[in-house]
Parts: sequence; structure tokens; C-alpha cells
Amino acid sequence: MNYELLCSKVIAVTRLTGNFIRKEAMAFDANAIEYKGLNDLVSYVDKNAEKQLVRNLSKLLPESGFITEEDTVNTLGKTYTWIIDPLDGTTNFIHGVPTYAISIALYEENQPVIGVVYEINRGEMFFSFKGGAAYLNNKEIHVSKNANLSQSLLATGFPYYQFDKQPQYMQLFTEMMQKCHGLRRIGSAAVDLAYVACGRFDAFFEYNLNSYDVAAGAYLVQQAGGKVMNFSGGDEFLEAREMLATNGNVTDQILATIKKYF
Repeated sequence: MNYELLCSKVIAVTRLTGNFIRKEAMAFDANAIEYKGLNDLVSYVDKNAEKQLVRNLSKLLPESGFITEEDTVNTLGKTYTWIIDPLDGTTNFIHGVPTYAISIALYEENQPVIGVVYEINRGEMFFSFKGGAAYLNNKEIHVSKNANLSQSLLATGFPYYQFDKQPQYMQLFTEMMQKCHGLRRIGSAAVDLAYVACGRFDAFFEYNLNSYDVAAGAYLVQQAGGKVMNFSGGDEFLEAREMLATNGNVTDQILATIKKYF
């Protein structure tokens, strides 16, 4: 498998769908939304974007399976499986807040080999492939070198359902806010992770995550020299649906704080 060549084709597919999403954003009617659950929004843009991605990625690897957010298709491949979020940051998109992304990961026998996150409005294409580095618009990127939590800028997300853990999560927010430069909640886990990969954020943490939210971004962080784990420090962050992604230097300081509450 030529992962670099395949990644370049995935990027082309991603740009095509990104153009569709950008065009739809210009005339989107906020009344054209559906609710999958409490505060869990979806629109025809998400669904159509996903169908485009599935159709075009299937042409690249006809034998591959898919894990998708909008369930247009969900079939595990024998060797290859795409993990796709066609529009990570749907709530931002619906409200006209310009931070949302396409997230695509390719797993080969349960190991990531390609990760692509396309932040549509800034035109920033983050990508990596097995045997390569991590890149932003073809320029190699790395996680930050900062080793001091007090000088760190962190990203997180707020739960919008399953509020049973909210009390301790708010306690965690309170303590972290007092220990760092600041906390940011952009509204797209894929973008948060891409920003960790390129050094804009020093770390990201969140729970209630789905694989399609973070599979590509987590791979970018790892390929850029960072660390990704669950709240216990283990490798099963997709299965646990919780994640701490860091530059590697502030891991122990943040993880120790998280473990107080989770």
C-alpha cells in the first residue's frame, strides 16, 4: 500500500466535499435541521456530505468498510475501515459560527494509517499517513514544546447530553482554569486535536466522544509527536469515549488533575 498516494487522493475527495459544505453554508436555512437526540443536531448538509465521502472513498478502496456519524453506511471492512465525520461542528455550522471540519481516518487491521482533518473556512488541510510526518497544507507540523502547564493553552468540550458527570467535570474546569493560560471550547473535537498537532493548543481533554469525532485528529497528534490516552492514562481512548491529547510534556500535570475527578 502506498499510503502517501492514497492520502493525496483522500485529500482531493475531502476538498470536493468541503466545497459542497462551504457553498451550502452561504444559503443554509436553520429551520432545515433535525434532532437525533437532546442537543444532537443534524442537517441535510451532514447527510449529503457523508454520502459524497462514502461514495468517493469507496472508489479508492472498494473492499473497505465504514464507521460514519450519520449512519448512511456502517460496515466493518475485513482489512480497511474508514471512520468519518462529514461535518464535525454541526452546531457551529447551523448557527453560522465558522469553525467546523471534515474528519476522515483510515484504519488497517485496527491500526490508523491515514488521518485527514479539513477545517473548511480557514482552508486548512491537516493530514498524515503511515510512514510520513504530520502536515498542515503540505508544511510539516509538530506539537508544542511547552513543558509548563501554567503557560499552556488548553482545549476542551462541554457535554450536551449524559449530564451525570457534569458536576465533577465543572470542578475539573475550575481547577484547570486556575492552572493554565486559558481553556478554549471551539465546538469541534477534530479541530481541537488538529490544533494540538500543530502546537496551537498544548492539550485537549473531553469525554462522551465518538470514534468519528476524534479518530483522525488523534492520529495527527501522535504523528506530530504528541501523546493520546484515556482519563486513566491507557491506550483505549476510542473505546472509553474519553480523551486526553497532549504535547507529551504537560501530560503528567494534566492527567493527575483529571484523575482527581474521574
